[in-house]
Amino acid sequence: MTDSEKMQALGTSYSLLKEEIHRVIVGQEEVVDQVLVSMFSGGHCLLVGVPGLAKTLLVNSIAGALGVGFSRIQFTPDLMPSDIIGSEILDESRNFKFIKGPLFSNIILADEINRTPPKTQSALLEAMQERKVTASGKTYPLPDPFFVLATQNPIEQEGTYPLPEAQLDRFMFNIWVDYPTYEDEITIVKNTTTGQKALVNPVLSGEDILAFQSLIRKLPVADNVLEYAVTLVAKTRINDSKATEITRKYLTWGAGPRASQNLILAAKSHAALKGKFSPDIEDVVAVAKPILRHRLVRNYKAEADGFSMDKIIDSLM
Repeated sequence: MTDSEKMQALGTSYSLLKEEIHRVIVGQEEVVDQVLVSMFSGGHCLLVGVPGLAKTLLVNSIAGALGVGFSRIQFTPDLMPSDIIGSEILDESRNFKFIKGPLFSNIILADEINRTPPKTQSALLEAMQERKVTASGKTYPLPDPFFVLATQNPIEQEGTYPLPEAQLDRFMFNIWVDYPTYEDEITIVKNTTTGQKALVNPVLSGEDILAFQSLIRKLPVADNVLEYAVTLVAKTRINDSKATEITRKYLTWGAGPRASQNLILAAKSHAALKGKFSPDIEDVVAVAKPILRHRLVRNYKAEADGFSMDKIIDSLM
């Protein structure tokens, strides 16, 4: 199959994937798109939203449509690293045997990741970066593909352990899940208060996802698009010559090179899913907010003046 035929297959699979997800998920088009862009880029997502917005259901639906292994881990204050990685036990022959934890799956739902102590958070974040875990001196590779979709509640911060900026940087996307529209909420209530339950059918296999990820990485990028992405990230650094007045006034910390890498990779994925053979500046703009919003640190003046992170990013673009 030629690359052109693979691109057509990707477009068809993407349409089928969204169709299956929307059997269960009403609305939230932008959220679904961003999760799929991140997935085809090989990145991880942090979903932030108040309770009851179907964040967990969304991840369940995506896992069902992909037809790959799925594990849900409910993060709690007493969760230990061995609870997610696995541990060694003595078998009947009195030999140590490693029992794999729920982390050994293709899609991991890390529910309420900020409810567990830093020690357990670090174990998950190490696995996200290295795609392998170490237990008792032995290294175990994680399955491929491997995605972590973590959820976080932004309003109930009592008894939580917020992720430090260095660990947030491991997530490719920070996706804000907002309230549904009035019309969507009517549809949700209609669909969920009857005895019928929608089922999601698998559309892609793990091999298909890996093939599409490889295809997306092959897409060429024009120099002006590359320069736009790197310049946008440079504008977030207060000591950089490209920093704007907004940057110096409202930010205390900017994004690192990983943001530039992710902008280009996500722009490639966004372009491919829209049927384009090369990303343009529009594709970079489309993915900029979820990539940058967790990599910038606002100062108190920004909060006092009501300058949200998205508003700052808009001004930089």
